[in-house]
Amino acid sequence: MFVSGPNGEIDWLFPSMDEKAAQWTVDLISQAGLHIMGSRTFHDMAAYWPASKEVFAAPMNEIPKAVFTRKGINVVGDRSKTTTALKDAGQMMKEQNLSFSETAAMESWNSALVLTGDLAEEVKKLKAQPGAAIIAHGGASFCQSLVATGLVDEYHLMMHPAVLGKGLPLFTKAEKFALELIEVKAFPKGSVAHSYRVK
Repeated sequence: MFVSGPNGEIDWLFPSMDEKAAQWTVDLISQAGLHIMGSRTFHDMAAYWPASKEVFAAPMNEIPKAVFTRKGINVVGDRSKTTTALKDAGQMMKEQNLSFSETAAMESWNSALVLTGDLAEEVKKLKAQPGAAIIAHGGASFCQSLVATGLVDEYHLMMHPAVLGKGLPLFTKAEKFALELIEVKAFPKGSVAHSYRVK
């Protein structure tokens, strides 16, 4: 299972996204008490969501965030640290005649919790705190490392009808483990959401 092309490309997933698939995703991420991510994804999202009018923007901007990084975060929104995924998302917005409009949402990104310690230990501390679910966002390297900790309780995966041939996988660092199916939901343009609980 690939989460992006070999260079982080995500342009292949946009053609199969539709309103129902988007709403499923919004409903899921809106349940979070905390969004966690690696530093590259954090820079992409901080450069994108505060100015976006997409349906995902409100939960992404309003819910607290934590970023895992060994080097710390110097400048939030620094576009020199963004990736191919941000370029692909920007191209999609251009093709759909959407545009950025600056908002006050940048504050939630500026106040993100920055965690520089051992990933497993930091995640254990976060999970021990009261509150709603913690939802993790890619990129591939961060998610591979997170999976390898064995601390993920559920996987909510959106499958898109596209064959990449090669790309960045999700489970490359994982030991073998079993999953229990919670839900499968298909959407009009062919994407399918699979939700699993770790046994």
